[in-house]
Amino acid sequence: MFEYTGAVHIHSVYSDGTGKIEDIAKAAFDSDLDFILMSDHNTLKPKEDGYEKWLNGVMVLIGYEVNDMSNRNHYLTFGIDEVIGTYRELGNGELGCKLSAKEYVKEIKDKGGIGFLAHPDEERSHLPEHPSYPWIEETDDYTGIEIWNHMSEWIEGMDEGNKIDRFLHPLRSVIAPPAKTLKRWDDAAMKRHVTGIGGVDAHALKQNVLGFFEVEIFAYKVLFKSIRTHVLLDAEISKNNQAAFEKDKAGILEALRKGKCFVANFNNGNARGFRFYAEFRGITCNMGDTISANGENVILRALVPKECEIRLIHNGNLFSESKGMNAAWDVNLPGIYRVECWTASRGWIFSNHIRII
Repeated sequence: MFEYTGAVHIHSVYSDGTGKIEDIAKAAFDSDLDFILMSDHNTLKPKEDGYEKWLNGVMVLIGYEVNDMSNRNHYLTFGIDEVIGTYRELGNGELGCKLSAKEYVKEIKDKGGIGFLAHPDEERSHLPEHPSYPWIEETDDYTGIEIWNHMSEWIEGMDEGNKIDRFLHPLRSVIAPPAKTLKRWDDAAMKRHVTGIGGVDAHALKQNVLGFFEVEIFAYKVLFKSIRTHVLLDAEISKNNQAAFEKDKAGILEALRKGKCFVANFNNGNARGFRFYAEFRGITCNMGDTISANGENVILRALVPKECEIRLIHNGNLFSESKGMNAAWDVNLPGIYRVECWTASRGWIFSNHIRII
């Protein structure tokens, strides 16, 4: 399979970000990314303006982030050519969809789009100027969950004692996906396939610190060295080939739909080359696949680019743990299996599930 690395959940001047898309694409290229998924709030204007294309050496895919009238239930939406629902001003320039979250998630799915619950377990209350935006709707029509969001983790853990350090070192504060989000993901995936992705939630916001100086706390190029989503495709992408763009775009979106991907924090090491797969009756199965084993043994394997702590998670619980650059497990229990890789007590790589029935 062919591996490509991207950044997901990015805002530009089309909503509440500070960067132009061409500059964001250049920062992505300089960061050795293959693609970026833009998600400005409640708009596809960047796509209408022609920005969905190869730009400055990277694939730019345009989606949007929708929210309800309470500014909750944020949903990252891709692969659709219209903004679902009608909108009303919420104040401060923000909009809310008049449909309920359950309604817009279903309509996006019915029209062929894919979508991911964004930063679903935010709960902070100590920063009134930056409230939490949790996912509180009941629905089963979403494609997946943003299991790791850089900005969410950064701000959720902020307090008066560490504020300056977090402003000056935005990468150092990101440790691992929230345990409650991983549980939400595993619980949902026990019932059906649910893809896990990672997002940077990049805005390149500028913040005045102590009234003395302004800091760009989330520069795009900085965040592009953080949470990445790697996709595995059956066909090679035709780099900088506009004629093949739609085909290559479809391949990336289909990989996200099916869970042929994994999440990694580049700040803890380059995860290119990671693999988690299964061997059964001479067939190799990958993340996102379902194996009908009927109680027969299945061999699960993980390959990692550098030595780390490799954990096999079965139905949301730790099944096995070892240290090295590879691991193998002979299993016959039905359920969902995924791998976590940790280095220096920090989360590094989080695979999608392989299901055994």
